[in-house]
Amino acid sequence: MSSPGKNESPAVRQRVELRDVTLRDGLQLVREFLPTERKLAVLRGLVACNFTEIELTSFVPPKVIPQFADAADVVHAADVPPSVCLSVLVPNLKGAKLALEAGVGKINFVLSASEAHNLANVQKTTDQSLADFQMIATEVRAREDGSDIRLSAGIATSFGCTIQGPVAEERVVEIAARLVEAGAQEILIADTVGYGNPVEVNRLAGRVADVVGNVPLVGHFHDTRGLGLANIVAALDAGIGKFDVALGGLGGCPFAPSASGNVNAEDCIFMLESMGHPTGIDLEKLAEVRKQLELWLPQEQFTGSISRAGLPKTFQPA
Repeated sequence: MSSPGKNESPAVRQRVELRDVTLRDGLQLVREFLPTERKLAVLRGLVACNFTEIELTSFVPPKVIPQFADAADVVHAADVPPSVCLSVLVPNLKGAKLALEAGVGKINFVLSASEAHNLANVQKTTDQSLADFQMIATEVRAREDGSDIRLSAGIATSFGCTIQGPVAEERVVEIAARLVEAGAQEILIADTVGYGNPVEVNRLAGRVADVVGNVPLVGHFHDTRGLGLANIVAALDAGIGKFDVALGGLGGCPFAPSASGNVNAEDCIFMLESMGHPTGIDLEKLAEVRKQLELWLPQEQFTGSISRAGLPKTFQPA
């Protein structure tokens, strides 16, 4: 098969959806509280960049993650076009009820395949968290607007855990099947601590896809050890068409030592567009949003090769 000529773009391939998680995962380890008004300014900037889904905040106890003490205020003040989905993360039934009271349209529930990580994160076993999700699904269905609220379920530590160590693939597959049976409309597999490699990611993504049927899959990878982008390509080859990214690679898990760094949004968009996968995201506008956030968070470490080197002159978006 011949390769594209010097000035030719690669053939347009499958569109890839990117969900921005800067305002949730990206901020959860940030020591300085980012005021509500500035969070909303970041939101407006991300919307202008054409993201179709943005994870806005998390309903967790403020004493655990003070950054999200204004979760309800952020949700109430968020004003976006109908084409943009705003989702929030919840770890339990109480968080889900608070999210529903705030009027969210999509709930992202998360539990851990690692028993030790789930206990550290929410003080419950994984099976207890599965029961929590069942109660959340029941709560949503009981509401008059329940049919308009989407339920996503994420499986953290799908590829291993800094506390427990290995996590069996069979356990991740079993959890995915049980979440779908309980009512999940989307399943996310997460490499919370950056343990996964492309071979493992491709294999597990395929196995999970086999048991969830038509339920969409999302990939959430951390670039802790430099394999984030490679793992996205491996997941893409396995059929996953949606991924989480964060501005400047911000983020990490407060309950997993050294689990820093989401996949960098700018680098991921550049890679996918270069490969011929349209994302619809405006990279130039995104660079401006990043610059503003860097000014507001001077103590945080922002990463990214595109930010450092710029776009090549030969770059043509898909």
